[in-house]
Amino acid sequence: MHRGWPGAGGRGGGRGQGRGGWQQSDLPSADDAAAWLQGRLPDGWFVAAPDVTVDREEILIVGELPPVEGEFADSDAGRAERAAAAAGRISRFREQTREERMDIANQAEHRYRRKVAWGARIGDTEELFTTASVPVMTRLRQPERIVLDTLVDSGVARSRSDALAWAVRLVGEHADEWLADLREAMAKVDELRAKGPTGE
Repeated sequence: MHRGWPGAGGRGGGRGQGRGGWQQSDLPSADDAAAWLQGRLPDGWFVAAPDVTVDREEILIVGELPPVEGEFADSDAGRAERAAAAAGRISRFREQTREERMDIANQAEHRYRRKVAWGARIGDTEELFTTASVPVMTRLRQPERIVLDTLVDSGVARSRSDALAWAVRLVGEHADEWLADLREAMAKVDELRAKGPTGE
């Protein structure tokens, strides 16, 4: 999972920008969302610039909080205690920043016409706050339905929709570089379309 701001190898530039030809024609571009948030977020919230991920429905902002203080034993119990302390610290951040996060989200939603969701992490402990779960309609032929039913029957997924989400996540994890190349190609097509045949 990439981190950082677009232009610096970050996740915001690698996963779902406001591009895509006809699919994005009814939405304002969110290419500058990470930069806008960099200027809008209060100083001191995060130890570095947060990850900003954009798709057609949502802007997700996930920031790294300062590490928890205290000594934790290098054992299963110690690691569990560290994770619990990190979860508590994330919960405190969520409560203390709620009103200001809502205000920033309202401004961003007005600017980009997408819902805004938040998250925070400390080390390997990450929590996302009220992210959107968006239904996606599709038609599948029998071979594809058999794949989903196999995942359900084997207990890998609870339902066909669960199995489809699992398959999409798997593709995303193992095809990151290819998807990034595809988005870059789509961005080039958008630029050429905007220039028109005169090249202006």
